[in-house]
Amino acid sequence: MITEIPYYGLKAYALFYSKHGTREAFKQSDLDWIVGQSLKKKIFALLLKTGWIKKRSYDTYVCNDPDHIMQGLVEFKVPTIIIKAERPYAFTQLSAVEIWSDYSYVQRGIEKSPYFIKVLRKDLAYWKQFFSTYKVPCYIKKGSMIGEYIILIPVRSLRFVDKDGYKVESFDTAIKIAKSNEIYLYAYHYMRKKYGSAG
Repeated sequence: MITEIPYYGLKAYALFYSKHGTREAFKQSDLDWIVGQSLKKKIFALLLKTGWIKKRSYDTYVCNDPDHIMQGLVEFKVPTIIIKAERPYAFTQLSAVEIWSDYSYVQRGIEKSPYFIKVLRKDLAYWKQFFSTYKVPCYIKKGSMIGEYIILIPVRSLRFVDKDGYKVESFDTAIKIAKSNEIYLYAYHYMRKKYGSAG
């Protein structure tokens, strides 16, 4: 999974790529006369962990292709990482409509990809840290960002059902949301046809 990196990592990647491209291997010693030992180890650990470089052998590395990296920065990560969460959650609002309509309604593109997720108020710190680990911005109740981001909706208690491996609000709640705006009319009809009448 490709993730964003701090500026010092970006500069190091640019140096390696400009000198070696994506085929020629390099070693950590390339930075010997530029930075100290601890920063050198930090740079290589960062670039490996975030997918910007990869190991070719025990002590050599190659740059991943910049096109691959740029594509990776805008890929959808949330559907994969949310499964790793250890606290309860429920996709809500238009995210619930997406899931219940089998994605016949999709609220996202690489330019803007919001996820609305109810979480327990007591777990807010956990969720902020969880998404921060994967470099996915998250906001409380409202916010916006280029690409993927999370809108956390804190609640005192949480009810959800399992749908396709995700925790999501009930069908009745989702279909009422779909019915509330003609933009979601296709999803509403799809849901009614598949699951029956509600809302």
